[in-house]
Amino acid sequence: MRHKPIKSKLFVLNRQRLAEQMTPNSLAVVNANDVLPTNADGTLPMQPNADLFYLSGIEQEESVLLLFPDAAEEKHREILFLRQPNEHLQIWEGHKHTKADAQKISGIKNVQWLSEFQVMFRSLMCEAESAYLNSNEYKRAKVEVETRDARFIRQCRKDFPLHTYRRLALLLHQLRVVKTDLEIELLKEAIDITAKGFRRVLRFVKPGVTEYEIEAELAREYIKRRGKFAYPPIVATGKNNCILHYLQNDQICRKGQLLLMDVASSYANYNADLTRTIPVSGKFSRRQKRVYNAVLRVLRASINNATVGKLHRDWTKEAQSHMNEELLKLGLLKPGQVKRQDPDKPACRKYFMHGLGHPLGLDVHDVGDANVPFAPGTVLTVEPGIYLPDEGFGIRLEDDIVVTEDGPINLMAKIPIEADEIESMMNR
Repeated sequence: MRHKPIKSKLFVLNRQRLAEQMTPNSLAVVNANDVLPTNADGTLPMQPNADLFYLSGIEQEESVLLLFPDAAEEKHREILFLRQPNEHLQIWEGHKHTKADAQKISGIKNVQWLSEFQVMFRSLMCEAESAYLNSNEYKRAKVEVETRDARFIRQCRKDFPLHTYRRLALLLHQLRVVKTDLEIELLKEAIDITAKGFRRVLRFVKPGVTEYEIEAELAREYIKRRGKFAYPPIVATGKNNCILHYLQNDQICRKGQLLLMDVASSYANYNADLTRTIPVSGKFSRRQKRVYNAVLRVLRASINNATVGKLHRDWTKEAQSHMNEELLKLGLLKPGQVKRQDPDKPACRKYFMHGLGHPLGLDVHDVGDANVPFAPGTVLTVEPGIYLPDEGFGIRLEDDIVVTEDGPINLMAKIPIEADEIESMMNR
């Protein structure tokens, strides 16, 4: 693992929270993600399963976590199964967890080799009345490749057809959306790495540099601090500002253009999410600054409006109403357009066509139910934007916040965002 060791207290607490939500005499199983193939004998880098990491801290392939809070024998209430290290794996893939390694990372006392799973699982399933099995239930997910969890569910239903099966994702979504203090600290580390990368770029950007050179500067800063890109970096100059998920990153930055960077670091699997828009030449034009400050006002108002008990859709509507006002001032909307707007398709969507924000954590678009009001500990991105392809630029700004009883806290408050401050730092 690239990150520093994490106190096992985090994972012990997460398992306790899950156990409290499970029905009596039920067990739960969480599988690692598959190592996915590319071409020939190639594979993609291992992406840890977020749920497995959340409950155990384990990031190794083929691992299985079994939780059975009401098991008759105490040693069967938490069992972690791992690939058994051997000489072949040591030569070709390097270190694999020993039982002692896994115990220290997870806080789970009973660690067994994967070869022992089938016998133990059958024994405990015969003792349990129901089983929680896991799947990707994110609403916008496109699940086209059969997962390890899906194969496991199919086998369970074949081997134990009379058991009651329950959806583990429903419980984990409720738990993961509210972050503990220990999780917030890991998020802050990812944000701190992201901040250093952004400050580095402010010193680097000038007319003539390329988008990919900027990406390289960010990668250097993230990797040397034990981070990595939280998602494919968006480094977009000129009209590319207006492509929401621009990934080409190969154009030259030119005088007078804006550079939109939706780039952030991950640390210990916890993800930051930052967007900043800066002037390539180190100074905004008058028009660019007017639009920039309009977006900034919507961002700050939206942060203040993210309060305990508010629904995500109501929070978004408030931001859209504010954005309508800003677009009227900029001459981009007319009063009649706002007056005649469809409530489900507000006038501002012509220039601000995406969502206001999303939950953030072990996934960049983290799990959570948008129909549940914000609770203390909810971490959100806030990312309004105005996109003007006819004028050759777009502006998006994004910060990460945590909702608390005392009001929202901006976790990115120390990352430069004021137009004058950005100009000053670029021209220093």
